[in-house]
Amino acid sequence: MHILEHLFLVGEFPERTHLLSGLTLEQVTLCPNGASHSIYEELWHVVAYQQSIIEPGDPAGERFPSAAPEHEHQWHDLVRRFLDGARAAAALGQAPERLALEVEPGLTLADELNSVAVHNAYHLGKIVALRQRIGAWPPMAASNPS
Repeated sequence: MHILEHLFLVGEFPERTHLLSGLTLEQVTLCPNGASHSIYEELWHVVAYQQSIIEPGDPAGERFPSAAPEHEHQWHDLVRRFLDGARAAAALGQAPERLALEVEPGLTLADELNSVAVHNAYHLGKIVALRQRIGAWPPMAASNPS
């Protein structure tokens, strides 16, 4: 297993598919007292940043969504986008020559991916904390598509 697969999909804390599984629309849109964002908003933010590195060239958009999802499939679609992006990031580990390319002077793609992995870990930790606060941790079933 390459380190990027470990960082983006399976290592250090629960597998990302498991961490995001078993949530309802009501749970992912709930923002408990004192929390700055809902689970949906946290993951939306992660996806936006992750995609800006995996697929550079897209204009930077909002940092968080402007509206909550209205249908549960929107949550599942977001989880799928996150996991697809995480798999794409991990797959870059199979192309060491690409990882060594400078994306900015003195900054390689490997450096950028490490930053994304740290950013993801921070927000996924917030998602776990939100799940704990609303009584939805640990996940009981893997109902989200992967």
